Formats: sequence, C-alpha cells, structure tokens
Amino acid sequence: MLASTPAVRTSATLAAVILAALLLAGCGQDDDPSVATTSAAPTSAVPSSATPTAPAPTATATPSASASTTPVDQEITVTIAKGRVDPPTGRITVSKGKLIRITVTSDVSDELHVHGYDVGARLPAGTPGSVEFRADQTGLFEVETHDSELVLFQLVVR
Repeated sequence: MLASTPAVRTSATLAAVILAALLLAGCGQDDDPSVATTSAAPTSAVPSSATPTAPAPTATATPSASASTTPVDQEITVTIAKGRVDPPTGRITVSKGKLIRITVTSDVSDELHVHGYDVGARLPAGTPGSVEFRADQTGLFEVETHDSELVLFQLVVR
C-alpha cells in the first residue's frame, strides 16, 4: 500500500489540474475551416476566461466532427464549386501512422467518402464536413463524393 504524503497528494492534484486545463484548452479552440492549411505540427490553445457557449450542431459524420479540436498531423482542405475540385484532383502523400483530417466544402449537398478506411461525412451545401482517421494502412485510396461521383484526390499512404 502506498503512503499518502502531502507531496504525493500535491503531485496528484497538480496532474489533475493540468489535465483539466488541457481538456478545456481543446474545447475553447476556434478553428476557421474557410482557411486552407496543411500543418505538420499541432498547435496549442490557451483556455479563454469567457463563459463557454454551447457548441453549434455540426453536419459531419463518422468518425469525428468538423470543428474537432484534436491536433492532427496533416490537414487536407478541398472545395467543390460548380462541379470543379479545388485544388485540382491529384495525389496527396502522407506517412503511415499519421492522424489525418480531410475537410470538404461543396456548393451542393453530397457525401464524402474515403475508400479503404470506410469513413465519410455528410456535406450539406456550403457547410464544411470533415473526417479524421489514423493512416494505418499503406496503399492508394480514393477520396470521393458519392452523389456527384467526383474523385477529390488519391491518398497515398507510405
């Protein structure tokens, strides 16, 4: 049995406070999905002293929400307007084991799907939809929309 000394209690309390602060920092982050970014390193947020507000409903599906505050290793942003994909369809290479977020905004309602990983998201017109997944399978995977049958890009995992 462990002895409960003041130093042990203080360390445990400090660890709990740090964990709570990190969780609150993630809840207070405000992502702007209208800005296309690709980042290799996660960023951190400092918790706000403002009163938290209820999160707005998101229009994304499996497996994560579009306003996710989870730090990712690589973020891929695609826009679809008048049947055209921006950036143009091509290949995007990621390293095996990385956490990937794909965010798509379409001018028409559709559904995003990542083949091989079986993750997808609803895409209401004009509203970004996102999927997050760990790139744990090597290979070439199509990322597409279902209704409009557009290939957005091919994901290469090495």
